[in-house]
Amino acid sequence: MPSSLRTFLAEALGTFILVLFGCGAVHAAVLTGAQSGLWQVAIVWGMGVAFAAYCVGGISGAHINPAMTIALAMWGRFPWSKVGPYVVAQLGGAFVAATALFVIYGPSLAKKEAAIGVRRGELGSIVTASCYGEFFPAPGGVLTAEGKWLDSEWKVFQARATFREAFVAEVLGTAILALVVFAVTDRRNSAAPAAFLAPLVIGLTVACLISIIAPLTQCCLNPARDFGPRLFTYFAGWGSVAALPGPNGHGFFTVYILAPILGAIAGGGLYDNLLRPAFASTPDSGLPNPDS
Repeated sequence: MPSSLRTFLAEALGTFILVLFGCGAVHAAVLTGAQSGLWQVAIVWGMGVAFAAYCVGGISGAHINPAMTIALAMWGRFPWSKVGPYVVAQLGGAFVAATALFVIYGPSLAKKEAAIGVRRGELGSIVTASCYGEFFPAPGGVLTAEGKWLDSEWKVFQARATFREAFVAEVLGTAILALVVFAVTDRRNSAAPAAFLAPLVIGLTVACLISIIAPLTQCCLNPARDFGPRLFTYFAGWGSVAALPGPNGHGFFTVYILAPILGAIAGGGLYDNLLRPAFASTPDSGLPNPDS
C-alpha cells in the first residue's frame, strides 16, 4: 500500500475513533440516560481524542479535525497539498462512525422519538439528530416536564444562544484548543509535557471546553465531527428540517464549519507569533509530519 494512502486511511481511522467514542457517549446520554452529567460525556469525548492520537498519531499526525489541519497549514506546519485529502479522510471517518452508531442504536432512536412524540424529519427530531450533528442551543433542555417536544417551547428556548453567542463560543473554544495543541507539541516549549502525554492534555482540553460550551452549541470545535454525522442524518431520514441545513439555517456552515476554522487559525497564530518567539531556538516539532 502506498505510504500516502496509508496516511490518509490512518487519518480517517483516527476520526472514526473520535466520533465513535464522542457521539457514542451522546447517544448513550440522550437515548438511555446512561451518563449522569455533562462531564461524563465530555471526558469520553476527550479520551476519544487521546485514543485516536495514540492509534494513528505516529502515521498521520492525528489532526482528526479539518480546522486543525488548516491551521497547521496556515502557519507552515503542514503542506497545503495534503489539506484536501486530509479533510476528505476526516469527513469519511466521521460519516462511517455515524453509520455504525445508527446501526447499533437504531431501536433506541426510534423509541426516543416515540417517547417525545415526534416523527423523524420533523423539527422535534433534532433531539435525536443531536446525537450526530449539532444545534444551538443544545436541544435536550427544551423537552417539557413530561418529556415531550413542543415547537413553541423551542422558539422560546432559542433565546439561550443566538447566532452571535454560538459563533463567538465556537471561535473562542477552537482558538483555545489550537493554542494548546500548538503549545504541547512544540519542543521549543520547555513547559510542554512529554510527547507521550500530549494526547491526554489535548483530550482534557477538549473535555473542559465541552463542559463550558456544550449547553450553548454542543461544542463542535471540529467541522468533520459535525458535518460528517450531519450529512449522514440528512440521508437517514432527518432531512432538511432536522439535519441539513436544520433549524439553525446557515449556522451549520457559519457556526460549525467557519467558526472553528477561524478559531483554530487564530489560536495557532497566537501561539506562533506571540508565545513561540520567546523560546530559545531548538529543533522544531509540531505534530508528526507525514512528509518526514
